[in-house]
Amino acid sequence: MALKSTNPTTTESWKELQIHFNTLKSIHLKELFSSNANRAMELTVKWEDFYVDFSKNRITKETLDILLKLANEVDLKDAISQYFSGEIINETENRAVSHTALRAAETKEVFVGGVNVIPGVKEVKEKIKNFTNSVVSGEHKGYSGKSITDIVNIGIGGSDLGPAMVVDSLQYYKNHLNVHFVSNIDGDHHKEVIKNLDPETTLFVIVSKTFTTQETLSNANSIRTWFLESQPKKAVSKHFVAVSTNVDSVKAFGIEEENIFPMKDWVGGRFSLWSAVGLSISLALGYDNFKSLLDGAHKMDEHFRTENFNSNIPVIAALLTIWYNNFFDSESEAVIPYTQYLSQFATYLQQGIMESNGKSVDRAGNTISYETGTLIWGEPGTNSQHAFFQLIHQGTKLIPADFIGFIESLHGNSEHHDKLMSNYFAQTEALMNGKTKDEVLAELDAQSLTQDQINRLLPFKIFEGNKPTTSILIQKLTPESLGKLIAMYEHKIFVQGIIWNIFSYDQFGVELGKQLAKSILNELNSDVQSSKHDASTQDLVDFYMKNR
Repeated sequence: MALKSTNPTTTESWKELQIHFNTLKSIHLKELFSSNANRAMELTVKWEDFYVDFSKNRITKETLDILLKLANEVDLKDAISQYFSGEIINETENRAVSHTALRAAETKEVFVGGVNVIPGVKEVKEKIKNFTNSVVSGEHKGYSGKSITDIVNIGIGGSDLGPAMVVDSLQYYKNHLNVHFVSNIDGDHHKEVIKNLDPETTLFVIVSKTFTTQETLSNANSIRTWFLESQPKKAVSKHFVAVSTNVDSVKAFGIEEENIFPMKDWVGGRFSLWSAVGLSISLALGYDNFKSLLDGAHKMDEHFRTENFNSNIPVIAALLTIWYNNFFDSESEAVIPYTQYLSQFATYLQQGIMESNGKSVDRAGNTISYETGTLIWGEPGTNSQHAFFQLIHQGTKLIPADFIGFIESLHGNSEHHDKLMSNYFAQTEALMNGKTKDEVLAELDAQSLTQDQINRLLPFKIFEGNKPTTSILIQKLTPESLGKLIAMYEHKIFVQGIIWNIFSYDQFGVELGKQLAKSILNELNSDVQSSKHDASTQDLVDFYMKNR
């Protein structure tokens, strides 16, 4: 089977949305609330420990109905079925997209290429569990007989961003092991990480599917050289493990085969934290917490797979992106978590969303005439309120924002948490309502200002409001709830790609720069120009070589 290829702009629902947009675009959110006393209830989805309020978006029930009609016209339900049943939906790379199988129940069957992959997934999980338990308990010793105290994850892209984000987000649940991440090929980066580490008590996890990724292998080899300055060569097998499919190259590096954790080509890099790529997560949090993360994601998988579209959280979230991106011409979305624990969450989503849906060719190979993809950015509140919120409140750009908050704090400081959450609620209210001319005048009148002063200040203090937000309120930040949240955005990515008629799971745009970098590196190493560059690039290369 193949995904249906439908240009969304040719559908009846798209035409209806264009007409509907023209009638709705000038209506203020305040009017929508005043005309429907049940609006908040009608546009909120309650599921498990998630309370997702879509009501502060510039939509009506009619908007949602037409968007759902669009989802049906592009045959989203069939696409979801193919997604979960192991069909080759990553057609350009001839692969299934089955990362959901990594967190599926062990009693289920998921077939990829006619083979039930669940037994293999279970086997890898057992290997992760056993290795994690041996390291955490101190049973696994370094070469000199000392227990492991530090873990260094060496990877880049999905082999770094996912594990790094999860470990940082769930640091409250961490065990005694100190976990570090090396990703950038910048030599200063890995030097800063290892400079205070003891090689006798450090375990290095090299994550590279092919074991050829330039950044990862350069860092791994440099760290191995540093390690061997104080340790014998045979110590490598006690201090280095790998997540890879290239067994021969990993063994040549000095890693024993029993310490190689396999990956599958039906798991894309940016969706791989659920696989053996998550070994560092398991080591940092303990296997039970890693399993809870997987279980949470599986619960969201089932919600997405089985729930009606009109109460399906990822589906509605994705449809809203289509609405703003393709009709309001919004180019970006902000993700604002009201917890410092999720400080890396927006950075993680940038890869997942922009690498997946940054495409300009549709599934039939045609150049696309409509907008796809969105710019993703954000920082935790309340820090972000003192940084870029001015742009959202009073700038000229319409920026839909997801507000992520938790009802319970982890350390139980209710005074601080109430202050934090009061800002969470206040900002969505302020973005919706704004501040009218009359409200500003009343404030200025109360300050005993002259009329000239009032007239001068008045236009600067008016807030238009009508800025859309989605409020995602979760009971508590736990491994399970984080798993649900990550999976929610994964499925949102999938739905967007289906509607935009693009392949979300290849990333050929990443390759061109890598190819050119190899050629330029040869020039830097040999001082001989091997390819023709534009004048700017050639001048930059020449200046660098002359002054290095």
